Amino acid sequence: MNKVERWAGLWLASAIWVAAAVWTAPACIAQSSTKHAKKAAPVKEPTSAELFAYMRGVLLQYSADDGVNDNLEVAIDPTATVLTIRQPDGHCDIFLSALDANTISWDVYDATDSMQTRAPLARLTVVSVAGKKARTCYDVENNIDPAPTATRARILFSWEKIPEGSGFQSKFTKAFKKLITQSGGAAEASLFK
Repeated sequence: MNKVERWAGLWLASAIWVAAAVWTAPACIAQSSTKHAKKAAPVKEPTSAELFAYMRGVLLQYSADDGVNDNLEVAIDPTATVLTIRQPDGHCDIFLSALDANTISWDVYDATDSMQTRAPLARLTVVSVAGKKARTCYDVENNIDPAPTATRARILFSWEKIPEGSGFQSKFTKAFKKLITQSGGAAEASLFK
C-alpha cells in the first residue's frame, strides 16, 4: 500500500468518526438538558388551621381517661393565638404568641396521687419568652386558678394510647413549633451549630 492510499484511508476513517460524533451530539445534549430542566415542586407549608386540626385531633384521641387529666375539648381563637384546652377541673388558655419554640420538652409523668393510682402521661412542656405568660388557667366557675406556673404551658396525653414506634412525639413537636411560629411566638433557632 502506498503512502497516498494510507493517508486517504485515515482521512476517510477520521471523517466518518467526526460525522458520527456531530450526528449524535445533539441527541446527547437534548437528553441531558431535559434531565436538568425538571425541578421539584415546592413543598406547601401547612396553614395554622391545618396545624390546629391535627393538634386537636391527637389531643382528643390520645387523651387520658382518668377523670382528672382528660382533654375534653380543644379550641383555638379566631386570631389563632390562644389555644384553649378544657379538662374536668376547668380550662387553660395557652398563649401561642408568647411561647418559645426552642424550649419544647417531653417527659413521662406519673399522675398518681395519694388517693388514686393513675396511668402514666406523656407531658409536653414549653416555656414562654421572657416577660410573657405562657398560660392562664381557670377553674370550673371561670375563676383564675393561681396554682399552675404561668411561665410554662403543659399539654398531657395518655402514654398508653400513643402507638409505639409511631413517631408521634416528633410529629406533634414539629406541628406545635410551626403553629407557635405562625402565631407570632419565638421561632425555632439552631443555637448550637
